[in-house]
Amino acid sequence: MFNQLSTYLKSGQEYMRIWPMQKQLYALFPECRIIAATKFGIKIMPPIAVVVVTIQLQYLGSEVLAQALTMGLFFVSLPIQGLLWLGHRSEQPLPPQINSWYKDIYAKMQLQGCQLQRQSDKPKFKELAVLLRTAFKELDKAFTKNLF
Repeated sequence: MFNQLSTYLKSGQEYMRIWPMQKQLYALFPECRIIAATKFGIKIMPPIAVVVVTIQLQYLGSEVLAQALTMGLFFVSLPIQGLLWLGHRSEQPLPPQINSWYKDIYAKMQLQGCQLQRQSDKPKFKELAVLLRTAFKELDKAFTKNLF
């Protein structure tokens, strides 16, 4: 169980790194919003957890230590939940509609002469992220605008 959680956390970090944060994708995929919230949470939640625990202990005393630590752990766990979701999502196979869209984009990019990884029979969201990242990186804006 712990091994699977750590695998999801690592996959989530990798997926967060490779997913293209482009405005065209915000309406199509929840990844953009989840990644933005997770990055924000990684920066903000640990200090908030420390402040919450400190204030409760300072004003309410050590009698509320368990509750204070529970609230602190809750705030720290929020970005971890985002990473777990991203890690799980990255390993999910594409649904049929997105799979056909992936194959269409792959074919169009091959026609444009892009260097691509070998196309998988059952692509996952991680492969879609790599393909979209390559599309936004290597192709001009007019071509990527027509993809969406």
